[in-house]
Amino acid sequence: MRKDIEIPEVKNVAVAVVSEESIWKKDDWYVYMVNLGNEVLKNILVVSRGYGEINNEKINTSTLRQHFDELGPQQFLKIEPIMEEVFGVTNEYWISFYIGDKIFDKQYIFLPETIKKEHFTKVPVVNKPGVMIK
Repeated sequence: MRKDIEIPEVKNVAVAVVSEESIWKKDDWYVYMVNLGNEVLKNILVVSRGYGEINNEKINTSTLRQHFDELGPQQFLKIEPIMEEVFGVTNEYWISFYIGDKIFDKQYIFLPETIKKEHFTKVPVVNKPGVMIK
Protein backbone atom coordinates (compact mmCIF):
# COMPACT_ATOMS: atom_id res chain seq x y z
CA MET A 1 0.00 0.00 0.00
CA ARG A 2 1.05 3.58 -0.54
CA LYS A 3 1.26 4.29 3.17
CA ASP A 4 3.93 1.58 3.45
CA ILE A 5 6.23 3.17 0.87
CA GLU A 6 9.02 5.16 2.46
CA ILE A 7 9.99 8.28 0.54
CA PRO A 8 13.29 9.52 1.97
CA GLU A 9 13.81 13.27 2.25
CA VAL A 10 16.65 14.82 0.26
CA LYS A 11 18.99 16.76 2.52
CA ASN A 12 22.34 18.38 1.84
CA VAL A 13 21.99 18.47 -1.95
CA ALA A 14 21.64 21.79 -3.76
CA VAL A 15 21.36 23.09 -7.29
CA ALA A 16 22.91 26.45 -8.12
CA VAL A 17 23.11 28.73 -11.12
CA VAL A 18 26.53 30.37 -11.09
CA SER A 19 27.93 33.27 -13.07
CA GLU A 20 31.49 32.89 -14.30
CA GLU A 21 33.53 35.44 -16.18
CA SER A 22 34.58 34.06 -19.54
CA ILE A 23 37.65 34.80 -21.62
CA TRP A 24 35.49 37.23 -23.64
CA LYS A 25 34.88 39.37 -20.52
CA LYS A 26 31.19 38.55 -20.32
CA ASP A 27 29.34 36.33 -17.89
CA ASP A 28 28.80 32.69 -18.73
CA TRP A 29 26.21 30.88 -16.63
CA TYR A 30 26.36 27.28 -15.45
CA VAL A 31 24.12 24.99 -13.42
CA TYR A 32 25.84 23.03 -10.64
CA MET A 33 24.76 20.18 -8.41
CA VAL A 34 26.37 20.47 -4.98
CA ASN A 35 26.73 17.66 -2.44
CA LEU A 36 26.81 19.42 0.93
CA GLY A 37 26.63 16.13 2.83
CA ASN A 38 29.12 13.49 3.94
CA GLU A 39 27.90 10.58 1.79
CA VAL A 40 28.67 9.57 -1.79
CA LEU A 41 25.79 10.04 -4.23
CA LYS A 42 25.73 7.37 -6.93
CA ASN A 43 23.95 6.71 -10.21
CA ILE A 44 22.78 10.33 -10.57
CA LEU A 45 20.13 11.21 -13.15
CA VAL A 46 19.40 14.86 -13.93
CA VAL A 47 16.43 15.90 -16.06
CA SER A 48 16.26 19.58 -16.95
CA ARG A 49 13.79 21.71 -18.86
CA GLY A 50 12.53 25.26 -19.14
CA TYR A 51 8.97 26.42 -19.73
CA GLY A 52 6.86 29.53 -19.51
CA GLU A 53 5.97 32.65 -21.41
CA ILE A 54 8.03 35.61 -22.60
CA ASN A 55 6.34 38.55 -24.37
CA ASN A 56 3.09 36.54 -24.65
CA GLU A 57 4.93 33.75 -26.47
CA LYS A 58 4.98 30.26 -24.98
CA ILE A 59 8.50 28.92 -24.49
CA ASN A 60 9.47 25.27 -23.99
CA THR A 61 13.12 24.32 -24.03
CA SER A 62 14.39 20.89 -24.89
CA THR A 63 14.28 18.34 -22.10
CA LEU A 64 17.81 17.17 -21.33
CA ARG A 65 18.68 13.97 -19.49
CA GLN A 66 22.14 13.36 -18.11
CA HIS A 67 23.73 10.61 -16.06
CA PHE A 68 26.68 10.92 -13.70
CA ASP A 69 28.30 7.94 -11.97
CA GLU A 70 28.88 9.55 -8.59
CA LEU A 71 29.43 12.71 -6.60
CA GLY A 72 31.58 12.59 -3.51
CA PRO A 73 31.00 14.37 -0.21
CA GLN A 74 31.57 18.13 -0.29
CA GLN A 75 31.98 18.06 -4.10
CA PHE A 76 30.08 19.51 -7.05
CA LEU A 77 29.17 18.68 -10.64
CA LYS A 78 28.88 21.19 -13.45
CA ILE A 79 25.59 19.97 -14.97
CA GLU A 80 25.15 22.27 -17.96
CA PRO A 81 25.51 25.80 -19.30
CA ILE A 82 22.37 27.95 -19.17
CA MET A 83 21.59 30.96 -21.37
CA GLU A 84 20.41 34.25 -19.90
CA GLU A 85 17.54 34.24 -22.41
CA VAL A 86 15.75 31.53 -20.40
CA PHE A 87 15.97 33.34 -17.03
CA GLY A 88 12.49 34.74 -17.77
CA VAL A 89 10.89 31.28 -17.69
CA THR A 90 10.72 28.51 -15.11
CA ASN A 91 13.85 26.33 -15.10
CA GLU A 92 13.30 22.89 -13.56
CA TYR A 93 15.85 20.28 -12.50
CA TRP A 94 14.65 16.86 -11.37
CA ILE A 95 17.50 14.95 -9.72
CA SER A 96 17.51 11.28 -8.68
CA PHE A 97 20.38 9.44 -7.01
CA TYR A 98 21.26 6.60 -4.68
CA ILE A 99 22.83 6.70 -1.24
CA GLY A 100 23.63 3.09 -0.47
CA ASP A 101 20.64 1.08 -1.66
CA LYS A 102 18.05 3.87 -1.17
CA ILE A 103 16.88 6.05 -4.04
CA PHE A 104 16.30 9.76 -3.49
CA ASP A 105 14.80 12.33 -5.80
CA LYS A 106 13.92 15.98 -5.66
CA GLN A 107 12.68 18.69 -7.98
CA TYR A 108 14.49 22.05 -7.93
CA ILE A 109 12.64 24.94 -9.57
CA PHE A 110 14.06 28.36 -10.42
CA LEU A 111 11.01 30.57 -10.96
CA PRO A 112 11.03 33.24 -13.69
CA GLU A 113 13.28 36.22 -12.99
CA THR A 114 14.81 34.70 -9.82
CA ILE A 115 18.23 34.16 -11.39
CA LYS A 116 19.55 37.68 -10.86
CA LYS A 117 22.73 39.08 -9.38
CA GLU A 118 20.76 40.77 -6.56
CA HIS A 119 19.80 37.28 -5.34
CA PHE A 120 23.37 35.99 -5.33
CA THR A 121 24.93 34.25 -2.40
CA LYS A 122 28.28 32.52 -2.12
CA VAL A 123 27.58 28.94 -3.18
CA PRO A 124 29.27 26.58 -0.71
CA VAL A 125 31.80 24.04 -2.04
CA VAL A 126 31.77 25.76 -5.46
CA ASN A 127 32.92 29.00 -3.75
CA LYS A 128 31.48 31.24 -6.47
CA PRO A 129 28.55 33.68 -6.46
CA GLY A 130 25.20 32.37 -7.66
CA VAL A 131 21.57 31.58 -6.91
CA MET A 132 21.14 28.34 -4.94
CA ILE A 133 18.19 26.11 -4.05
CA LYS A 134 18.63 23.51 -1.33
